[in-house]
Amino acid sequence: MEKITDTHTHLYAKEFENDLSKLLQQADVLGVERFFMPNIDSASIASMLVLEKTYPEKCFPMMGLHPCSVKENWKAEMSILEEWLAKRKFAAVGEMGIDLYWDKTFLEEQKKAFVQQVELANHYKLPIVIHTRDSFDVAVDLLKSTRKEEPFGIFHCFSGNAEQARQVINMGFYLGIGGVVTFKNGGLDKTLLEIDLKNLVLETDAPYLAPVPYRGKRNEPSYILKVAEKIAELKNCSIEEVARVTTENSRIVFGM
Repeated sequence: MEKITDTHTHLYAKEFENDLSKLLQQADVLGVERFFMPNIDSASIASMLVLEKTYPEKCFPMMGLHPCSVKENWKAEMSILEEWLAKRKFAAVGEMGIDLYWDKTFLEEQKKAFVQQVELANHYKLPIVIHTRDSFDVAVDLLKSTRKEEPFGIFHCFSGNAEQARQVINMGFYLGIGGVVTFKNGGLDKTLLEIDLKNLVLETDAPYLAPVPYRGKRNEPSYILKVAEKIAELKNCSIEEVARVTTENSRIVFGM
């Protein structure tokens, strides 16, 4: 089996504190060997870096401020992020972005944090991993005004239409495809019929967004196979081909 790369997984989440070692062994047997971990805020850094140390060459951390963590103290959070980026190498700046699903209170602050993180990524020559829940157009407009330089990055949990997909691809980004592609009325399956495999990377967003038939349960590292299977079905190719191309795409994005 070709190696599979999960480009977005929160393995440090409390949902995995009791059985992560077993879950990673199960995934390894299936060829799922590389895990890129997006940061949330200052509270998630320590546990994320412990996993990097425990599983070197398997778990790779990013450094970012999640839009849902942009609150009154966002400037202090950004300072911590900047300190870490100056201190050592990370795989990407992320998880960053705009979230208008949960709370619009800090939209202006989210925008400022977004722009600052793009600028930091440009400075350190890192890709960005963008969260765009109910906010695709806002994020694209921000990227037009503060252009991301190479390497570009990933639109995490992409769930838009084919026109939006092409917009992202034309800006240099890859589409992060996870469990949503297996949802019956998600619509992402129709979008991907028009998009080439060379523009996709795989992700779980574990422990969230488990694919069918596990929808609503805890998402696990091995479940990325369900995402790969669905993409193989849509593209009329083998799972091995999906694994090979998407892992190669992840190497292009992260440079590793």
